Order: sequence, then structure tokens, then C-alpha cells
Amino acid sequence: MPDDLTLTVTQRPAALDARRGIVRLHPEVMAALAVNPGDPLRLTGRRVTAGIAARAEPGSSRALLYADDLTIGNLGLRDGGQVTVTPVPVAGARRVTLAGPAEIVAVVSPEMLRLALLGKVVSAGDDVSLLPQDVMPEAGHKPLVEAARRSLANRVGYAWTSTLLQVVAVEEADATLVTMDTVVGWQDGQFSSVRPGAPQETSRAEPASTDPDTPPPSVDDLPGLRAQAQELTELLDLGFHHGEVLGRLGTTVSLGVLISGPAGSGKSALVRAVAASVGATVLPVWAPELAALTNDAAATRLRGLARDVRAGAPAVLLVADVEALAPRDEPGPLATVFRQVLGELVRAGAAVVCTTSRPESVDPSLRSPDLLAVQLAVPLPDAAMRRDQLRVLTRGMPLAEDVRLDDVAGRTPGFVAADLGALAREAGVRAALRQKEAESPTVTMADFEAALDVVRPTSMAESTLEVAQVTLDEVGDMVEVKQVLTESVLWPLTYPDTFARLGVQPPRGVLLYGPPGCGKTYLVKAIAGTGKANVLSVKGAELLSKWVGDSERAVRELFRRAREAAPTLVFLDEVDALAPTRGQSTDGGTTDRVVAALLTELDGVEALRNVVVIGATNRPDLIDPALLRSGRLERLVFVPPPDADARAAILRASSKSVPLDDAVDLDALGAELEGFSAADCAALIREAALAAMRESLDASTVTAGHVATARKRVRASLDPVQVAWLEAYAATHAPG
Repeated sequence: MPDDLTLTVTQRPAALDARRGIVRLHPEVMAALAVNPGDPLRLTGRRVTAGIAARAEPGSSRALLYADDLTIGNLGLRDGGQVTVTPVPVAGARRVTLAGPAEIVAVVSPEMLRLALLGKVVSAGDDVSLLPQDVMPEAGHKPLVEAARRSLANRVGYAWTSTLLQVVAVEEADATLVTMDTVVGWQDGQFSSVRPGAPQETSRAEPASTDPDTPPPSVDDLPGLRAQAQELTELLDLGFHHGEVLGRLGTTVSLGVLISGPAGSGKSALVRAVAASVGATVLPVWAPELAALTNDAAATRLRGLARDVRAGAPAVLLVADVEALAPRDEPGPLATVFRQVLGELVRAGAAVVCTTSRPESVDPSLRSPDLLAVQLAVPLPDAAMRRDQLRVLTRGMPLAEDVRLDDVAGRTPGFVAADLGALAREAGVRAALRQKEAESPTVTMADFEAALDVVRPTSMAESTLEVAQVTLDEVGDMVEVKQVLTESVLWPLTYPDTFARLGVQPPRGVLLYGPPGCGKTYLVKAIAGTGKANVLSVKGAELLSKWVGDSERAVRELFRRAREAAPTLVFLDEVDALAPTRGQSTDGGTTDRVVAALLTELDGVEALRNVVVIGATNRPDLIDPALLRSGRLERLVFVPPPDADARAAILRASSKSVPLDDAVDLDALGAELEGFSAADCAALIREAALAAMRESLDASTVTAGHVATARKRVRASLDPVQVAWLEAYAATHAPG
């Protein structure tokens, strides 16, 4: 067996394991190196770095090492360089020191940093990302990795996915694995605690806090949260400074508070600002950090925090992401200890504020009158609130005269304070790159435009639909269809005030149906490109699970995210798989329960404001009739197969970037393509270009001969029987 092999490194684009320290090898190469998936590797190029081995896909080359751009950069190479791969023994790192941007160091605690690096192999001098290594997580650590992901999104906003850190020092030799026993910290800063049972290598390890040791914000710097700040201020001021009044009245006040709101919306900043205004100190703790410890260690830490709160009165114990300590499903012994400590503190008159971005995941018993009796909700900011937040965030920026914050606020639906902060930072960075030598640099509207292309709202981090740069105006033909969609989808999302002024409820949903390949999904992308709304997309079958309760939970989670990101367009592709007629399935009742959950979300007790649902299907007859009544998917829109004019328009749109010869007559071609769907027409142009490439890789135009060759390969996919049936269905279900 060779000790090492020299391979050619190549970038693996758009991989799910990008920037997570994963490198992929052919199985035979892994066998030759005697390594298994998950084993560390030393990688030597111009620099020495490390990675975690994983198997490459079938059909991969034995001569290639598949890596991401971050690993290739750590090697000091370009795509196609030579790298020597050497297996190394698995060794857990004892201490890792990192450096990063000041705004990241300020808000990411060492404990959170350790979870982000968990399972990665690091070397001194490497660049690493905050993206967790969840391709091959260590056994039992997946919940911790998920908690780190949510908390990073909460504290950093969308920028956490692109931030790079530098490994300043690793005490051991290169290629050491970050484990839960590794002490991780920032250069010249705080380090994570050492787990009980791990080697107590240093006395510098301290408990980490989730908030930076920086001056608290002012309540005036939290626009949109003044009502919540007023209520919390009155409560804490009464409990801390006016206890004698309560005594004379023969009553007490409970200072247990639960604050819920979207990730990154400013819940912790609200608590710090209010505590400063009433002269109280804040003792913050990140709940997933405690959950990562053993039960005994976590209980000891909790009781120690309780003592500190009593000793430091007036003080507020701030528990962030409380669902990690007291989960709704399967609460463990630690949840019992937490409730006990929480009850003791509240009864003693101490203040405990818990925050969560997932209130449905918190143990309901925490909301009892003797625990978290007061509940505050931080809303998703509307356009006016986003404008005020942008004004606060850009106060120190020299803005150019063309910057229109009203316009930026209108184009950022679903953005919370952390996302707007990331947007302002990105615009500032782009301005700095343009004006490195300028004495008086300014941030222009173009910088905000560029930042809007890369910064997305945290609530949309898992969206699966890529919003195309296309609008309804660019969709050829289908005039009636576009008119119905404009009225049913765009108007409710764009002009909600008009509907409120006229006293009518906007349509809740639309069902698009038609033959396969005729542009239903393309229409949704065009709507998303036209309206200033977020888009959540899911195929019907993706929500179904064999585990009881999981499918209904997925539906609730989908609509919770939609409410948080409002105005939102929810696109349910293949909705017939998600909501078939009840009573006819053979899956043990799973789809029946999903239909019930879907109906409840569409017109249940909890209002679905500024959210429009679009379903798409080829088989509208299979959908449960209850879903198609008024107040649900009430508008049925038939997307017909393209006629000759529409096919010509589709051919022109598909060939916009293709150098067609002047002899190619697209109008005549469109008339000949009877039975072709929109997808078939696009495939024909693509195949014609490939035919030109097969003839010569130096081809500069696509000729009529290439189109004729493509005609022989691309066949019409529309089924005349299915088209006739759908047209008949449309005739019987036409409005009016």
C-alpha cells in the first residue's frame, strides 16, 4: 500500500459539502490509501492543509481529488494543480485559536464557534468557514450542529454562510480534528470551556457568553421594538425599584419573560437595551452550549448562574435559544433541572428572560404563571420599520445622494435587523473596493443594488426556488393567464392596503394546472421576479415522511417560515402528491393528516397575512376538493399548451443568447412544432447548439441544418389524450 499519492486537484462546483473541509476521492484511491470515509488526510501543494475523506460519485476519475475553492486556496494552488495526499492518524485538537472580522468576533461565542468547527480537520494558517461539517457529523452531535446553524443565523444574519476565519494556531501537529473536547477561542479573546472528563490543559478556559462585552444599544436604536421595550421596561423597573409599592398592595410581580420572534430580529439587543435603561446587568447564556454539556455539568452551571443572578441584583439572566434546554418533544432530565432553577429564581424575585425563534418547539410548561408568565413577540419588520432600521444602521455611512433607503426597504421583504446589518456591511465593503484610493469615499445606490444580489433574508436560507431574472412581461402569449395571476397573486402582495381600504379579503391561493412542460413553474418564477416578495418552494412529495407526525410538522414549519418572511409566495409543486382526496390513500392516513394540516394553515384560526399559495399539478382531479373551495386554492388557472405563435415566442426567448443563422425562421419552425411543449421548444434550441458543437467545437453559428438535426432527436412530449382531458376539465371549471 502506498503511503501517499499524487493527484490532480479539481474544484467540485455547487457541492453540498462546499467549504466544509470535505475532499472526495475515487473509492479505489481510498482503498489504495487505506482510508475510510471520515478519516483525516494531509494535503500538500504549495502549502500543507488537511481535509476529511469522502467517496466521490460514481463515474469519478481515479486521478482527481475533488475539493472546494476554500481547500484549493488553502493549498496555494489553482484548479488543476498537483497535490500529494497522505493519510494521517485521527487526533483530536486540544486547542485551536482563530481570528476573524471584528463584527463576527463580537457576536459569536467560543462555544458556538466550537460547534461550527465540530468534525473539521484544521491546520495553522488555514482559512475555514462557519458552515458546519454536517456531511459526516459525529454520532450524537447532529442536534448540536443544527443548534449552531440556527444560532449563527440568528446572531450574524445571512453573512454567516460566507464569512471566512483564519486558524492562527493549533497546538498539535497539522491535521487535527475539532471535537467537543477541543478548547476553541478567538485570538486575544475568550476560549470555550473544557467538558468534564476532558484533560484540564489550561486554566484560561472560561465559560463563554453569547453577547459581546460592548456597550448595550439604546432603545432609540431599536426602531419597531419600542412598544416591546416599553412593556419590558415597566415590568423590570417595577420589580427592581418599586417592590415596596407591591408590598403595600399585598402582591408581587413575576419577572419571568419569554420573547419570541424571527432569528436576527433583535431579541437579545432588546433585553440588553432595556436592562441598561433600568440599571440592571445582564448575565447571558446560550442554551445549546449548556445542552452540549453532560447533565451534571449543565446542572452545576445552571445553579452557578442562578447564584450569580441573586448576588448581582438587579440582574437579568438572559437565556438565548431556550428550546435547546426545554424542548417540546422528548424533554430530558436537564429540562427538569432548568424548570426547577427557573422557578426558584422567579419566586425569589429575580428576572429571567428567555428568547426563541421557534416558539412551537419550546416546552409549553415554561409558559405557566409561575415561570415565564409574560410573553412578548417581536414582529417581522414591515417596510416602514425596515426603513427606520436602515437609517439607524447607516448613520455612520457617507451615503451618496442617489441612495434611496425607502427603495431599499421596499426591496427587502423578510429581512430582519441582522439581515439589514449584513446588507449595509456588504454595501460598505463594495464601496470600499471601488474607492480604495479615494479621500472621501461614499456608498452609492449601486453598492446597495450589488449587495441585494448576494444578501438574502435569514428566513429564506432554505428556499429551494431560484428566482429567475425574468418578469411576467417577458413571458410570451398567455395573456389571460398572466392577468389572472397578476390579480390573484401580485396585487395581494403588492397592494395589501388597497384590499384593506376596500374591506375585502384578497385571494388566498391559486392552482395552476396544465400539461407537463407548459410553463407552470416558469410562470411562478416570473411572478417572483415581478413582485417584491420572497418565494418558498417545495415539491409535494418532499413534505411526506413515513414517521407519524413528521409530515404535518413539515407543513406547519413551511407556513411558519412563510409568515416570518412575509410578504411570501409559497409554491407547492406537484400538489396532487401532497393533498390527494382523503379516504382513498393506502399510506396509513399520512396524506389525510397532511391535507388536514394544509387546510388548517390556509384558513385556520391563525391568520395568513401577506402570504399567497400557488399550487401546480398535471392532475387537478386527484386533489382533495376541500382544498379547491373559496378561501383556499380558490382560483383555478389552466396553463394551456403553446400554440404556433406562443411556440415561436418561446423559441425566440430560448435562443436569445444563441447565435442563430439568419436562415433559421423561428416563426415557421414554431408553426411546425405541433404537440411540442414549452420545455420541448427550449430543448430543441439546446440540441441544435449541441449539434453545431458536435460538427465543430469552433462553430460560431447555429444553422438551419443543425436545427433539422435537432428535430430528429427531440420529439413532442404532449399527450393528445391528456391535453384533451385537461381542456375539458378547464371548460367545466372555468370561472363564471
